[in-house]
Amino acid sequence: MFAWLGWGLGNWPGFRTLSGGFREPGPCHRIRPRGAAGATTVLLMKRPEQLHFTESEEANRLLATDDLAVLIGMLLDQQFPMERAFFGPQLLKDRLGEELDAGRLASTDLAKLEEIFKGPPAIHRYPASMAKRTQDLCQMIVDDYGGEASMIWTTAESGDELLRRLRALPGFGEGKSRIFVGLLGKRLGVQPEGWEMVAADWPSIADVAKFDDVLELREQKRLMKAKKKESSG
Repeated sequence: MFAWLGWGLGNWPGFRTLSGGFREPGPCHRIRPRGAAGATTVLLMKRPEQLHFTESEEANRLLATDDLAVLIGMLLDQQFPMERAFFGPQLLKDRLGEELDAGRLASTDLAKLEEIFKGPPAIHRYPASMAKRTQDLCQMIVDDYGGEASMIWTTAESGDELLRRLRALPGFGEGKSRIFVGLLGKRLGVQPEGWEMVAADWPSIADVAKFDDVLELREQKRLMKAKKKESSG
């Protein structure tokens, strides 16, 4: 069912090292999403305790354990340093003084949300527009997925369907959606059939296993942009 496409097993959640460097699967299970009668089951490997996308262990734990947080982090990851974008959900949670909830964020007064995004420090380079986009994202989650961000992927019957759902989200284009498919599959073990065929096939946040990888990824992206500019010039 799954083709590994050359990715090292050491980058996958739910695997543990054996003597000699070999790896075997850790605990995994299949789920039927809450409230999803007749929905597909999706293979889930053991989730990590942290996603090492920021320098903050608290923020990294939030990303690993809160589905709305990691989705908002992905939304914010544009025209802004990756580690600051993914730190945004922790700032938002702290300033709200409560857990992130799609329903509450969707119903929050937009002017108030904009002020929260402005900080200081600002949650994003463009706080007002990203506050509106975050609210639109949360409203769609409420309207289409019962207020549960995880339902976007736990009820997707295939990688193609997952990609279509992500592309329909406010602020998610083709590239961002494919990156998030890869993030779900590689880091959180969410792997509907065919996911690896639609996941990003270029270096992305989905490949970050430790924080040092963020710096390496930034350099890879810089070199890719320079090469593209050189070839077009």
